[in-house]
Amino acid sequence: MQTEKSKIVDFKNISIFNGLNSLRFIAALFVVMHHSETIKSKNELNNLEWLSLFRNGGNAVTFFFVLSGFLITYLLLKEKNNTGKINIKTFYFKRILRIWPLYFLLVIIGTIGLPFAFSLLHINYEMPYNLTDTWYYFVFFLPCLVTFYFGHHFLEPLWSIGVEEVFYLIWAPLFKLNKNKILNLLISIIFIKIILNLLGLLVIQNELFNYIVNIFKFEAMAIGGLGAYFLYTKGNLLNRNFLFKIPIQIILFVSLIVYLIFHSNIDNLVWNTIFKSPILSPLLVDFLFLYVIICISSVESSIIKLKNKYLGYLGEISYGIYMYHMLVVFGTIHFLKKYLIHMNSPWDQVLYYTVVLVFTILLAAISKHFFENLFLKYKPK
Repeated sequence: MQTEKSKIVDFKNISIFNGLNSLRFIAALFVVMHHSETIKSKNELNNLEWLSLFRNGGNAVTFFFVLSGFLITYLLLKEKNNTGKINIKTFYFKRILRIWPLYFLLVIIGTIGLPFAFSLLHINYEMPYNLTDTWYYFVFFLPCLVTFYFGHHFLEPLWSIGVEEVFYLIWAPLFKLNKNKILNLLISIIFIKIILNLLGLLVIQNELFNYIVNIFKFEAMAIGGLGAYFLYTKGNLLNRNFLFKIPIQIILFVSLIVYLIFHSNIDNLVWNTIFKSPILSPLLVDFLFLYVIICISSVESSIIKLKNKYLGYLGEISYGIYMYHMLVVFGTIHFLKKYLIHMNSPWDQVLYYTVVLVFTILLAAISKHFFENLFLKYKPK
């Protein structure tokens, strides 16, 4: 186990990556902020949507994809080395226990519970979809198509869960079939995605094709996998690598922070070339996310340490924060709109985010303790 005062001596047998739970919570918080300001804007409330800092929902989800690719690939490499094989059945079972219960609970709430509650409470809100028209999209982990065909809705965050599930479905078998050529497999996924993006940009002018290509960010997961492969095979060289020296850390951390704060507020040739170029700029951001993941979790001299028990706990319940936050956001705006609309800034923001964060975190904590853990206790060690 790694601590801030100890060194990782065996990079092939890391059991805990310190700091990653904290990063999970920070990413989930960015999603909450993004959806909050977007929905407040649609409800004609004072909002901060114009600030790039509050428009990082997409970046946060991409970070989750990079992190998933990193962790899943590392675990598979570790399993192959320790057992000589990949147990696909166990791999699927673990993912099912972690993801499916909360995913399908939200599907039931969003397709059955909410319409019933709106009718019972006489809330004037028209659902953009119904269960009959969408159940198969949710069951087969394609909730992204609900958004594509029916527009924005309460269950919109589930699109990323569907993308991860599809990735998990194909990744373990691909890994097993190419267990001696993992590096080639990861690079191939990235290049295939680049080709598909180019086709969508230059050749195939089809809205659905381009939507699916953009939504299924397998290249982000493959980039995370590259980081895991590097850490697993070359981890002993990590702390001597030039890329992780303090000056480079400062440059790359500052670059990412500036990007997250100002990405859509800066408009000049240099900035647009680096951060707004089609295809290449998203890959650059993916690699910056990977750099942060490796640096914080595995580099002894990392200038940023995120080993904090409170942030760590919030990271443990970040799946619930991500899944429940839209319900809390809509509920908060519905019940507090008449007060928020007459309040002066920044007190409206203070009230809004206090209510949203308290209730979202509370709901996620209750869900983790009383619901999700009922299934996780059956998870194989």
